[in-house]
Amino acid sequence: MVAGERRGRASPLAWCRGWSLWRLPRAVLAYVLGVEVVAVVAVAAVAASTPVTGRHWVWFAVLAGAAVVHFEAARGLERVREVAAEGSPYAHPQSIWLFAGVLVLPPPLVAALVAVSYGYGWLRIYRRSPLHRKVFSAATVLLGCWSAGAILLVAHPDRTLPHAAQLTGPVDLGALVAAGVAYWLVNLALVVGAILLSTPARPGRDVLGPLSQQLVIAASIGLGTGLAVVLVTAPWVVPVLVVTMLGMHLGLLLPVYRTAARVDGKTGTLTSVAWSERAAAELTRAGATGSPLAVLLLDLDHFSAINNTRGHLAGDHALRAVAAELRRQVRDNDLVGRWGGEEFVVLLPGADPDAARQVAERIRAAVRAPLTDVPATGGVGDDMRITASLGVAAYPVHGGTVDELLLAADTALYRAKNNGRDRVETASVG
Repeated sequence: MVAGERRGRASPLAWCRGWSLWRLPRAVLAYVLGVEVVAVVAVAAVAASTPVTGRHWVWFAVLAGAAVVHFEAARGLERVREVAAEGSPYAHPQSIWLFAGVLVLPPPLVAALVAVSYGYGWLRIYRRSPLHRKVFSAATVLLGCWSAGAILLVAHPDRTLPHAAQLTGPVDLGALVAAGVAYWLVNLALVVGAILLSTPARPGRDVLGPLSQQLVIAASIGLGTGLAVVLVTAPWVVPVLVVTMLGMHLGLLLPVYRTAARVDGKTGTLTSVAWSERAAAELTRAGATGSPLAVLLLDLDHFSAINNTRGHLAGDHALRAVAAELRRQVRDNDLVGRWGGEEFVVLLPGADPDAARQVAERIRAAVRAPLTDVPATGGVGDDMRITASLGVAAYPVHGGTVDELLLAADTALYRAKNNGRDRVETASVG
């Protein structure tokens, strides 16, 4: 090996130092590492508590294979869905197979199943996200599995039988429900703790995310229980049950996920693609009825300076605040979307140029109100003021298609920027 090649290849220590994990705030880093250490200690503590038999390996192979097939069937959508859930707990549908593992597998194989699920998912779907996030998520799920297993062990101390084979009466049902709640609550609490440490100014309700995410976990636990019982009592029915579960997921849950994926996870507004689709439909309706329609394009002034001087947490806070203000200032049937970066777009059905400009001026004035409880890199900072420039375009005066209206509004927005920012400009005619 020549000297240049030796210098070009980073040492393992340098590679480790480059991990994005080390760029986390100190409190968040300590919390993440602490949870992972506890998970490793828990695995080591129970590694030899239950002997692993050939039957266990068969069950492990079935559950691991089902998890892989599940990932492959929903690979494209799961990537989008996780992005849509950014900043809130992500309801992982793999809980079907993981909770079934709690009921039929000894602890070492439960740990192996979690590793297979999260490892394969990261390699095939989530590789664009930082690896330390998936490691932390796997650790929280593993501790949830351990908590559920501990409750079931108290109710069913016979380690020679799987828990799924000992569900024989109402008392066992109570233990099963308690185990499911522990699995869900431990994982949720650990993840919410990390989010709150990262963004301490966010309201707790906002961090929890929509109720539908938690209902997905509840449904997954129930399906996992059914699968575990079938694995133990009627294994020849397992292929039918697995196909049924995948069919339900693809046929019933994925349309719901598609809807969720149309919403920008950071601001709660429509994504640019979803906004464009709905705007095209509204424009067709306006053309058929002869009614006006307007487009507003909003850009936050000097937004990069916020990220550079106050940190990205402050920038995210500003984006969420502006999105919330936009929704307050427009009607329920108006369409608010995040166009990209610090740009937002609003569709106003029935609005002519004068009415649209009045709405734009109202939005501009509302955005100028100081933002409070602004998070900073080292904690919560002081108040912050931001301004916005807006461009207005209307149908049919400034264009006959969504693209033409957006171009006209963008040209007007560019003029507002050049004329001093914090102002509204209407597109020119002709």
